[in-house]
Amino acid sequence: MDSQKEKILIVDDETSIRRILETRLSMIGYDVISASDGEEALAAFRKEYPTLIVLDVMIPKLDGYGVCQELRKESDVPIIMLTALGDVSDRITGLELGADDYIIKPFSPKELEARIRSVLRRINKITINSSIPSSGIINIGFLKIDTNKRQVYKNNERVRLTGMEFSLLELLISKAGEAFSRGEILQEVWGYMPERHVDTRVVDVHISRLRAKLEDDPSNPDLILTARGTGYFFQKIIIKEQIL
Repeated sequence: MDSQKEKILIVDDETSIRRILETRLSMIGYDVISASDGEEALAAFRKEYPTLIVLDVMIPKLDGYGVCQELRKESDVPIIMLTALGDVSDRITGLELGADDYIIKPFSPKELEARIRSVLRRINKITINSSIPSSGIINIGFLKIDTNKRQVYKNNERVRLTGMEFSLLELLISKAGEAFSRGEILQEVWGYMPERHVDTRVVDVHISRLRAKLEDDPSNPDLILTARGTGYFFQKIIIKEQIL
């Protein structure tokens, strides 16, 4: 039924890109709406409540960074940013503001479709692992993690995580104490292998965001630790103390 379709909001000031994506995404089963500038994007989001947003950086009135920042004040909706900017730091800015992934222009529509499927599949996926209690509830000091409802509480207050942030946290917890490389995390959570070294920065930024939200001292983390020369892992001792 149409009411059950996942709704995608395309935000781009290039009419040709909007038309191509509207056509292709509609053909594979999505309900597609579009906007050509930042103000229109925010209005469309608040009216239509899309499942995912494809957001170009260079748009009029309010750029993609500004739109992303405003959206993250009120929503965890997945955001994939489109960027033609060559500077790596410019791409990372979108991730630091709360985007879930980015894709560089010019891009293949098939690649974008794959990224969309991957993000939606991952945020809707509930993983049950032997390291996670059957109740889905994990208490770790001042944290309570509900893997069934995909919610996290810190000192009894809800912490807003994006879908991809929670999926990353869930992956690390599912094999607490085991180090994952950045490439493995990218493949498991985002659904694709890195083609360039810079691709793994998506992982680094999300780890940083998780630490900022969950750790008492993000600069000296106790929960999400760095495996030097490898990647990241979740502190095994704390997990065991709470779930045995």
